[in-house]
Amino acid sequence: MRDHPHGKRGSAGPAPEIWTGRATNRAQWLLATAGLACVALGIQLAVASPWTTGVTALAMSVVGCIAVGLLVLFGTVAFVHVAVKVDKDFLEVRCGHIGVPRRRIPLADVVRADFVPRVTPRHWGGWGYRWRPEKGTGVIVRRGEAVVLRLGDGHTFTITVDNAEAAVRVIRARLRPTASGPTL
Repeated sequence: MRDHPHGKRGSAGPAPEIWTGRATNRAQWLLATAGLACVALGIQLAVASPWTTGVTALAMSVVGCIAVGLLVLFGTVAFVHVAVKVDKDFLEVRCGHIGVPRRRIPLADVVRADFVPRVTPRHWGGWGYRWRPEKGTGVIVRRGEAVVLRLGDGHTFTITVDNAEAAVRVIRARLRPTASGPTL
């Protein structure tokens, strides 16, 4: 993560108007390369096919290679990084280079925000937009620190992002107290 003046650890003072954070997983580019190789193999089979056993087997091989390649390619590129933005009313999570999938959570729906120092894709079943019955929903792009939001409807949302501790401070500063007092 690039060093943002508003997100430095240990900084005291008012919360910034807009906090932005990001997490990147460069290892997923290797998977994207494998997907690209599958697409290239499918194209190679279609163009220079030495198969004499029949058109059906060739068509199935070409379509299979291209489909698997595109699935792996776009599935990994979509979760190479995550961008998080916290403004005065919303937390927005955008994945990949085109920002899809995207989730926008009103801060009015957040009951509590917690910092978790270590989250691993292994505990979530891999990288990506994940749901686990015991953990809730999460956008997991790498191992490391994360923000865990407890929502008013009982759900939990986890996001791996660099400098998650600063994000939690900003979110907590914007949470509205309930009738029984502060939530934190």
